[in-house]
Amino acid sequence: MRLNDWQLALENYLLGDSVEADAALQCSLLGGPTLSVEHGLRIYHNAYRARLCEVLREDFPAVHYWLGDEQFEQLAAAYIKACPSARFSLRWFGQRFPDFIQQHMVAEQRDALVELARLEWQFTLAFDAAAAAPLTLEQMAGLPAQAWPDLQVRLLPCVQHLQVSYNSLALWQAAKAGTDFPGSQALAEPQRVLIWRQALVSHYRSLAADEAQALLGMCLQGWCFSQLCERLAEHGERAPLLAAGWLKQWISEALLCQPSSESVAAHASGLRPSGLAGVGHAQDIPRS
Repeated sequence: MRLNDWQLALENYLLGDSVEADAALQCSLLGGPTLSVEHGLRIYHNAYRARLCEVLREDFPAVHYWLGDEQFEQLAAAYIKACPSARFSLRWFGQRFPDFIQQHMVAEQRDALVELARLEWQFTLAFDAAAAAPLTLEQMAGLPAQAWPDLQVRLLPCVQHLQVSYNSLALWQAAKAGTDFPGSQALAEPQRVLIWRQALVSHYRSLAADEAQALLGMCLQGWCFSQLCERLAEHGERAPLLAAGWLKQWISEALLCQPSSESVAAHASGLRPSGLAGVGHAQDIPRS
């Protein structure tokens, strides 16, 4: 058997449902005094699935905490079969897991569970995102007064966001702390949860509706600082101070960077780059 044929045969065996390998694959291998070819292949077949299930538990610990071992493993097994790993790295294996839950879970727990899974994936994206230099308060202090009206900013690659309609953040916090799991409940009003990485630590907080609109307006819709102040006109003379206060907080939290010339041109032409979303004080957690 040629090497390429052998590799394909082994791949088909690992991805297949049967633990019984075909005769050609078995004949291409040698067993040992304590481990037969058939038994060794079965161990490998099971270990492959066990590793993929472990990856899902690591990326979606709150979903696992909610469902428990048995139900989570059943869901993971169905996902592994329907969505086999297509990359050399396992980093992206769970990318389609929230959508898979959306399609396969029963309606009464589906929406809240999907939202929780999406929240957990945002934490993964935030932690693994490419590094970039954040805008600093020192840079802003050196900005001439005439440059403030046209000031534009963008989100760092690590900044993620999600609109939540359930108490998904409380569920995630309970799973992280290992405390009693609260029941899933719908929120009185949807919230924006902001997630980002700073110095290898994941941070998160919710945004009030007006702050979320301001942040998304500047970073995703391309508002300049003067446009932000115009949007806050209902606050009267406090509008510039409110806008400057938010901007200072966002910079202190290392959320922002200066836009590239290509990004500014895209906004000017009506195009929008992909981007972000988002309660209270920022929380932080180390990546486990």
